[in-house]
Amino acid sequence: MILLVWLIPAFAPATAGAAPAGAPVITVLGDSLSAGYGLARNEAFPAQLQQALTAEGLAAEIRNAGVSGDTAEDGLARLDWAVAGDVRAVILALGANDALRGHAPARMKKALEQILARLKARNIAVLLAGMKSPRNMGPEYIAAYDRVFPELALKYDAILLPFYLEGVAARPELNLSDGLHPNPQGVARMVQNALPYVKKLINRIGRRN
Repeated sequence: MILLVWLIPAFAPATAGAAPAGAPVITVLGDSLSAGYGLARNEAFPAQLQQALTAEGLAAEIRNAGVSGDTAEDGLARLDWAVAGDVRAVILALGANDALRGHAPARMKKALEQILARLKARNIAVLLAGMKSPRNMGPEYIAAYDRVFPELALKYDAILLPFYLEGVAARPELNLSDGLHPNPQGVARMVQNALPYVKKLINRIGRRN
C-alpha cells in the first residue's frame, strides 16, 4: 500500500459491459486495497463487486478510482477528477496508508471530512469503508484512529462499513505474500462483507431520484 503507485482511470468501469445501460454509477475512491494491487483487473474489489451485483440482478456500474499508495490527503487532492461526471455514489475507502505511515489520526480525519463535505454538497451518496489501526500503534493512537470513521459517518450521514478488511486482515491464506494486500479470495471475502452495505447505498441512490 505504500510503494507502487498506479491508476485505473476513474472513468473506466470495473468490468466492461457488466452493468446495464443507464445504471447508476458508483465510484470506489480508494488506495491499493481498491485498485487491486498485485491482482488482475477482474480480481480487484470493484470488479468482483460488479460481478456480485450483476449476479443478484442489481443495476449499478462500479468504477475503479483506486490508486496504490494514496492517503486520505491524496484522495482529496484528486477528488474532482476522480469523481467526475455522472457519479451517483462513492465508496470511500481511504485511510489504511495514513496508519501505515503513522500520520496523526486528526490529519486523516481532516482530509476525509473535506471529501465527505464536498460529496454531500454534490448530493452524492457515500458508503464509508472503515479501517482499524494496526494494533502495534499504541492505545492512544488506536483509539483516536478507530473512532474517526464512525464519527464521520454519523456527521455526514454516510453508510458505514465498520471494517473494510473484516475477516481478511492478518489471515495469510487470504493475503498476498506481503501480508498486506488481499489475494483474490481475500477480495471475495471483502465483497461478501460489503454487499449488504452496498445494497443500502443503491437504495439510497433510488430515494434521491
